[in-house]
Amino acid sequence: MTSIIHPAPGALGEKMRLHHRHLLRELPLIYRGGSALVERVKHRVARSKARETQALAFEVSTTVSEGGSKYDEKLLQNYVPLYVMLPLGVVTADNVFEGGEKLEKQLKDLRAVGIDGVMVDVWWGIIEANGPKKYDWSAYRSLFKLVSECDLKIQAIMSFHQCGGNVGDVVDIPIPQWVRDIGETDPDIFYTNRSGNRNKEYLSLGVDHQHLFGGRSAIEMYSDYMKSFRENMADFLEAGQIIDIEVGCGAAGELRYPSYPETQGWVFPGLGEFQCYDKYLKGDFKEAAKNAGHPEWELPDDAGTYNDKPDSTEFFKQNGTYLSEKGKFFLTWYSNKLLMHGDDILDEANKAFVGCKVKLAAKVSGLHWWYKHHSHAAELTAGYYNLEDRDGYRPAARILSRHHAIMNFTCLEMRDLEQPAEAKSGPQELVQQARSLNHGPYLDWLRCLSFLTSKNIIVNKLDEYDANYKNKFEKFVKVLSGAWREKIEVAGENALSRYDAEGYNQILLNARPNGVNKWGSPKLRMFGVTYLRLYDELFEEKNFNLFRTFVRKMHADQDYCPDPSKYGHEIGPLERSRPQISMDDILDATKPLKSFPWNKQTDLPVDGAGLFNLLGSLINRIKSIFFN
Repeated sequence: MTSIIHPAPGALGEKMRLHHRHLLRELPLIYRGGSALVERVKHRVARSKARETQALAFEVSTTVSEGGSKYDEKLLQNYVPLYVMLPLGVVTADNVFEGGEKLEKQLKDLRAVGIDGVMVDVWWGIIEANGPKKYDWSAYRSLFKLVSECDLKIQAIMSFHQCGGNVGDVVDIPIPQWVRDIGETDPDIFYTNRSGNRNKEYLSLGVDHQHLFGGRSAIEMYSDYMKSFRENMADFLEAGQIIDIEVGCGAAGELRYPSYPETQGWVFPGLGEFQCYDKYLKGDFKEAAKNAGHPEWELPDDAGTYNDKPDSTEFFKQNGTYLSEKGKFFLTWYSNKLLMHGDDILDEANKAFVGCKVKLAAKVSGLHWWYKHHSHAAELTAGYYNLEDRDGYRPAARILSRHHAIMNFTCLEMRDLEQPAEAKSGPQELVQQARSLNHGPYLDWLRCLSFLTSKNIIVNKLDEYDANYKNKFEKFVKVLSGAWREKIEVAGENALSRYDAEGYNQILLNARPNGVNKWGSPKLRMFGVTYLRLYDELFEEKNFNLFRTFVRKMHADQDYCPDPSKYGHEIGPLERSRPQISMDDILDATKPLKSFPWNKQTDLPVDGAGLFNLLGSLINRIKSIFFN
């Protein structure tokens, strides 16, 4: 048991006595003439002492030992398994596993610090490169064998997209050449922007059910691929080594349109472009508009280009096209096509792996730029119809729920203050989407300053400030909470490589939004977190030492636990998908709901966060004593 969660009784008693004595001595300086507040604080101090005494009396040891590992059975319920994403090219584009001794050593080092497993892209462009249904799994079998020998679990991504052209892509693995050859005669199989530029990263969802690929549709190709994976990896599945199948549903393996491709000149924080101008999607939209009684409606022609800002376009500006009847119809159609695409692929994945002791998952992208702009432009072009009065993520969670799948969300490590102001980013609000901030940031700092310098900023004035600015600082955001409300598991990963305490602490906060529960399961907890990625920099001494601590904190300061059932993550046989969800039910999920509460910082930080964590802890302590 750790001193952070359960201090030694003697040390705790002395620490609390000094703390209480200090508070009582300083009260006249903090608030002169405030006798009511003094009595209130005295009462809180007395009550705090009583609670600490009860807590110490309650804490009977629950530590058990097993195979050299020690666990506190109650704290173990807060355990969040941690996986590390393997290099993109761990199997080369030529279908060769070149890991060798270096990778083996790295995997053993990671296992020694307690990680639970690894995630790896299983590239369609590698496996089916030699022709339709000519699958070659040999290199991946060698990789999986090594991972298993290192006693690590496997999260396998069914990667139906190209590697190359996205942030962090360091190798080039295109989709199968024979599929691209079909695109030479029918380029509309690829996503297309308004200017006619084709994106060969992923097949357009417009061909999901078009039998253009040797008699097969795109969905049928994906289905055959996953069935072949199950047949050829049956021994790893039966042994419980492969625990998670993440199904690629779009660009970068994410359920989204390729709206911001670097290969076509996009630069952060450009708003991106709609990707629905291939003949198949154009025809689908025209049919939908006709059925809606508006045959004259066309796809948007006023939404700008990749690197525009929202206010420079007619579509996204204040009171722009996106708020018109035509704009709302288009955005609903555009986002619903993406949802149905995900539904269709996950249904085939469920058929392929039903009965296996494995979890299905799909990734939702964390498009945080322009999140604080009224239009949420970057989200809209990617297919997430998310506005202040419309939840664009809970419908995806409802689709995933039908297939017993996990929602994997990105950008866990990002904080608002790390983003450029001009991008109007909101990564924290986006991840939490459903939290309402009770106080503006200025208020916290004023209260802290009041305590530290004994300035005459009195409580009543601060409460007036709070009331005046509360609405201004409220953010209603819905991603993780939307998934939890749909009663599905939520997992996550960082979007960019981080080796610093601040990044780790933000991930820890999002993994357990309400902190650790000393007496059992926490209110909210991610099903797992995947750290991106295994680079050589991670193994530099300073970085690796901090990462070791991060792993420990993810595990709630418990030793590595090889048995997921001990922390409530036992994986049973995958059940068949539930009946198809009606469009009315999907649209019902767009209604914003009341938020889940979210702590301001993790209660189990890694070392090294410095002044940021110190001041944050001080602010929270002051607020809990004086202002609750």
